[in-house]
Amino acid sequence: MEIVDQTGCCIKLASKPVRVISLVPSQSEFLWDIGIQHGRLIGITKFCIHPNELYRSVARVGGTKNCDIKKIKELSPDLIIGNKEENNREQIIELKKHYPVWLSDVNNLQDALLMMEILGQLAGMKKNADQIIEKVKALHTSFIKHKSDFLKSIRVAYLIWKNPLMVVGRNTFIDAMIAECGFINVFSDLERYPVVTIDDINNLRPDFVFLSSEPFHFSERDEMEIQNSLFQSQVLKVNGECFSWYGSRLLSSFTYFELLINKIKSLSQKR
Repeated sequence: MEIVDQTGCCIKLASKPVRVISLVPSQSEFLWDIGIQHGRLIGITKFCIHPNELYRSVARVGGTKNCDIKKIKELSPDLIIGNKEENNREQIIELKKHYPVWLSDVNNLQDALLMMEILGQLAGMKKNADQIIEKVKALHTSFIKHKSDFLKSIRVAYLIWKNPLMVVGRNTFIDAMIAECGFINVFSDLERYPVVTIDDINNLRPDFVFLSSEPFHFSERDEMEIQNSLFQSQVLKVNGECFSWYGSRLLSSFTYFELLINKIKSLSQKR
């Protein structure tokens, strides 16, 4: 079997993979949900926390940026699944010397759907993958149909880290999800995940500053400090998984977005 990954690299497999390691939380969850479970999914990262049964029962091989190559070699995978952005480039290059490595490159919803389609084929679980894909498409269609035009005027900044302050810019999956919600990302003129200052945020005067639940978990104290340093923006904690996990987590993302939008409507009316 020859298959091209989302970075344009072709990998070759002698047969259907039976010993898979996933180095990306959202993709680990998706593989588990389509039936790649005990005995086939043999390694995950310490951040692959969903579902709980996966986290408790599968061997962990370090983090997304610092995987344990020695442990990976001990597990003898016949396929490693990673992501261009989430994994360390040097480690991926090293792993490719020994194993087939399939990399995703997901910057929007269509990329996510394609990732799920290809992994379903690669794992021999096309039917199960297609079922999830069709459900995500249906949920997305319903969400877009009922989304309010009022949102087109809501400007947001999305924070993912505190020291230093890092925000979401363009060419990222989170930015694409912000756009799907109908919000305007005030940092969409910057690339990827730029470092900014409170002054930068205040100068752009977003209506809301989103504090993501991951990768940095903002505390209540962080929330108060940031809110007190803003001129007119309102701080709001958001579920980072719904904005950044691009596998079967999308089955709950659009429902969450609806709840978030309703909350923002209510808060906007009170301002």
